[in-house]
Amino acid sequence: MWKHFCSLFKKDCQMMISGKFFLLALGSLLLYTLFINFGYVKFMKAELYHVYLYDPQGTQRQVSGMVFPVTSLEELDKSLATDTTGVGIDASSGTPNIILYYGSEKVDRHRADYARSLLHPDNGYTAKIVGTNTPELKQRKEISCELLFIEIVAVGFLGIASVLFKEKQMGVIRVHAVLPLKRSLFILSKIAVFLLSDLLFAALMTICNVGFTDAIPILPAILVQTAILSLIMALAGFGCTMLLNDFKQFSLVYLVIAIFAATPVFLAANTSIKMKWIGWHPFYQIYMGLKNAYFGTPVTAPIYYIGSACGIAALFLMIQAAFHKETGKEE
Repeated sequence: MWKHFCSLFKKDCQMMISGKFFLLALGSLLLYTLFINFGYVKFMKAELYHVYLYDPQGTQRQVSGMVFPVTSLEELDKSLATDTTGVGIDASSGTPNIILYYGSEKVDRHRADYARSLLHPDNGYTAKIVGTNTPELKQRKEISCELLFIEIVAVGFLGIASVLFKEKQMGVIRVHAVLPLKRSLFILSKIAVFLLSDLLFAALMTICNVGFTDAIPILPAILVQTAILSLIMALAGFGCTMLLNDFKQFSLVYLVIAIFAATPVFLAANTSIKMKWIGWHPFYQIYMGLKNAYFGTPVTAPIYYIGSACGIAALFLMIQAAFHKETGKEE
């Protein structure tokens, strides 16, 4: 059995090499690394929020030098219109009122607290650094997490489909109907190749963009979450390939799955749009698990891993049935 598995694994690796899959993955890694280091980090530098104060009566006696005074409400509105992450303070009535453009609820609270702290810099109420991540390291972790998630969901899903459709056209899959091999070995071989590829990609992606010293402590938790996502997407891609006739049909299904998997997840995780049902979205839980792993707070709830294992097992059993139908085997 082990000998047969090794033969299949070697054949699948050769198929992916001839299809330039590994070369494309390396190109994606290089492109992402260049984008993060020479684009995203440089042009998306995290800066302190600008605070604008309108206080015509001079009621605020202890104001930090970091506050920008304005002379009218019109100027305050104009400043906030051009600096949407800034915070305005209207103290014309004697009581400071916070004005800001709505974004994320948690971030908005921090912005408001930061603005209030600048009105009374000498009373001990000052903004403090929380955690060990610098603003740049935080940005690196966030964008690395997002790109890794997209890479596995999109490229991994398409990758296994392209390989399997090619083998279907060549008649390789039907050949296994007459070979003395367990059909599960064919599935396991394919999944193993993509799993190892995704794990290697995740490790290199993290080390190259987060830094070796900061990446090593969090890498084990990242690889666990990567493995869960990789197995789900590889099995889903395998199943769709068995059920569909050609790559054109698969493209439509892929579009639906990609939208279902990615769009609500990124909207809920990175914007102020909140959906009550998002907690039941499996990909949201996986994405947050991956993000928490990047920030050193891995998921420890047993129900998460039990649910993931059950989902992967269910997908594997469904794929076995689909593969059995494709090869025409009898139980």
